[in-house]
Amino acid sequence: MNRRRLITAAAIAAAGAGGALSLHALRTDNQAYEQAVQALWRRAPDGTPGPSGLVRELVRHATLAPSSHNTQCWKFGGDEKSISIRPDFGRRCPVVDPDDHHLFVSLGCAAENLVQAAAAMGFRGDASFRDGPQEALDIALEPAKPVDSALFQAITRRQSTRAEFDGRPLSNEELKTLEIAGTGNGVRVLLLTGQQALESVLDYVVQGNTAQMRDPAFVRELKAWIRFNGAQAVDTGDGLFAKSSGNPAMPGWLGPRAFDLFFTEKAENDKYARHIRSSAGIAVFVSEADDKRHWLEAGRAFERFALQATALGVRTAHLNQPVEVSRLRPRFAESLGIASGRPDLVVRFGRGPETPRSLRRPVDAVWA
Repeated sequence: MNRRRLITAAAIAAAGAGGALSLHALRTDNQAYEQAVQALWRRAPDGTPGPSGLVRELVRHATLAPSSHNTQCWKFGGDEKSISIRPDFGRRCPVVDPDDHHLFVSLGCAAENLVQAAAAMGFRGDASFRDGPQEALDIALEPAKPVDSALFQAITRRQSTRAEFDGRPLSNEELKTLEIAGTGNGVRVLLLTGQQALESVLDYVVQGNTAQMRDPAFVRELKAWIRFNGAQAVDTGDGLFAKSSGNPAMPGWLGPRAFDLFFTEKAENDKYARHIRSSAGIAVFVSEADDKRHWLEAGRAFERFALQATALGVRTAHLNQPVEVSRLRPRFAESLGIASGRPDLVVRFGRGPETPRSLRRPVDAVWA
């Protein structure tokens, strides 16, 4: 989207249709949104909570993990001895994620947050995948000495930063630290920092984005998950808040119309070019096998990478078009010298600004 044109269109439309009332409503919406952000993204209280409080805090931290379109495609259950994370297929994205790969990656991200939070609260979390009709990721909790790690502290500060970075390179030590964090059981991470490598990835991102933008079903699915103002974001507790992507908040009647006008192939491709060319590098996560167990592990590896990046003052954002468009994925893998396995995620990283945060549904809404 062209943000300046969007703001102008929004202002003109609002002025012509009760502008003062619309602007007042948006200010009120923003206050409610800010209050929700403060309540959700708060640090855990000091000390180990009681059994019921422990479970709620662990699940709250787990839900701060990322998910495709912020669908929060998970359900939790269990007690202070074991917590299970199950897929919520009612919140899947069949167009962008037809094989539920991203859904299971998201469960892995949530599991990693839960394990890190458990360690800080005096429990060792041991995750195991339960395959079959009742598939779930079970996390057994055993009492242990509390470990207040940098990764745990980063959970409430991590965000997907859909903005330009400052272009500064990371040190070799920082890159090595990120590589270690992003390596998992059967999952490795490739760190690309050279200009030629980044331009090659950009080419695949543009190809993938172009294909997606020309698919009406993809655009409809994406639009359905956009929250155009603070009130929508607070009411649903999910989805992509417009301001998190650098776009202005707009009244509910105006947002979808502006989206149709300004969400264009060229504008999006130009944006991705700016984003990649301002990044310090790109991380590509690769699983040695293309199955749910490895998708979950890829999610855990990415979340450790993102938390470690946050601890270093480094931002991250996904550029998954090359792995989401199925016909591009093999060519993208070949361009990176990946002879076997599946490239799971494409993530840019670098230093940049903090952006407005996305919201999450309350613990009660994801507990089943």
